[in-house]
Amino acid sequence: MSERSYDLVVLGGGAGGLSAVRNANWLGKRAVLVNQGPLGGDCTFTGCVPSKAVIEAAGRGATFREALTGAKDIIAHIAAAESAEVLRGEGIDVVDGFGTFVEPHVIEVNGDRLRGEAVVIATGAKASVPPIPGLREMKHLTNDTVFEPRQAPASMAVLGGGNIGCELAQAFSRLGVKVTLFEMADRLLNREEPDASDLVRDHLEADGVEVRLGAAVQEVIAQGDAGRAEIVASDGHRAVFDEVLVAVGRRPRTAGFGLEEVGIELSDRGFVNHDEGLNTNVEGVFVVGDVAGSLQLTHAANHMGRIAALNAVQRRPDKKFEIDAIPWCTFTTPEVARVGLSEAEAAATVKGARVAYLPMAENDRAIASGHTAGFVKLIAAPKPLTRNLGGGRLIGATIVGERAGEMINELALAIHTNMFVGRLAEVPHAYPSWSMAIPKAVAQFFVEMEGRTARPAQA
Repeated sequence: MSERSYDLVVLGGGAGGLSAVRNANWLGKRAVLVNQGPLGGDCTFTGCVPSKAVIEAAGRGATFREALTGAKDIIAHIAAAESAEVLRGEGIDVVDGFGTFVEPHVIEVNGDRLRGEAVVIATGAKASVPPIPGLREMKHLTNDTVFEPRQAPASMAVLGGGNIGCELAQAFSRLGVKVTLFEMADRLLNREEPDASDLVRDHLEADGVEVRLGAAVQEVIAQGDAGRAEIVASDGHRAVFDEVLVAVGRRPRTAGFGLEEVGIELSDRGFVNHDEGLNTNVEGVFVVGDVAGSLQLTHAANHMGRIAALNAVQRRPDKKFEIDAIPWCTFTTPEVARVGLSEAEAAATVKGARVAYLPMAENDRAIASGHTAGFVKLIAAPKPLTRNLGGGRLIGATIVGERAGEMINELALAIHTNMFVGRLAEVPHAYPSWSMAIPKAVAQFFVEMEGRTARPAQA
């Protein structure tokens, strides 16, 4: 058994692990990445990349098989940019194998030991399968298997009305599958603004998806061994489907890595506990990505990897992972993008919060394109000393529309830099662009703009 020493050992080759090892390498540190299988993680192979490829293919009228086959080609193209060969060419060691902690700073893999001055845990998460009677015993789909090329099913049940469930329900319906979506809550996307949820439901139903809210799946009865099953829901609905897709959330990958054996603490939900600097309870051991349980987003994992690398190899504990300025987007039609607080959260926690609201129907680009569904909602609060001077500071934003995922980044920058809200209106925006809606909404914090002014936030 050999032992090699590094400045940083990273366990896991998804977005967070890749970011951590590359940032350490860019800082001139000796780093090694341990991962079993190809690099890239769920996002590349079973998450963001294939789902967006299928969504785009469905939008342009591809067939079911064309969409899934095309997704495979796109995965291969993107994965090639983050392969082990590419990393080795950058000067990073890569070890293919299942790594396990044997000491707090030692990972054993393939019979060898890798010792790090610091270690980053980036083992990711996997699809959660709820304990519904009959579900685990039948051949159900998750994001790990739903993108495999195959003959189109006539019908599909989607369990879960979160971002994955909504995106794929709409995409597969557009690809000719009869989709029924079951959600136990009283609305879709229940972390988003209620009016965003309503708009997404309307568009899913317009695309042929049967949306059943307040409908918890109580039993799944297999009809053979090919994935066909009868769904029994709490609203009294019973129907047989050719495929069942489970999209009810994700759980951390922690089993078998020796985390608890070396004293690393896990939360009640099984995620790795950490502080604002992504330190675990074991000194010199950090955690990033989905297994940290903060925000299960690829770009959040990438950001966490950078912060963990800085704190690990430069010993700079002042670097903190803060979620306030991290945006996210559900890529339905229309898209739903969010950063910071919702209006209800702001009303409950921030004194003096104000809201500016602009329907997309009042945005010239939306009018010109014929896609006027959606809105821009900005939430501002007084600054500690200057109060509402300059419009105050932005604390939250939601955009629903055709280009929401692109537009939200400008607002994330505003929150990240704590800028005066008014700065967003001072910058000239290209006309007629979708982003022209932002300065038009910002103006409401100062004057009446085409009959609209900012109002107090409401719970």
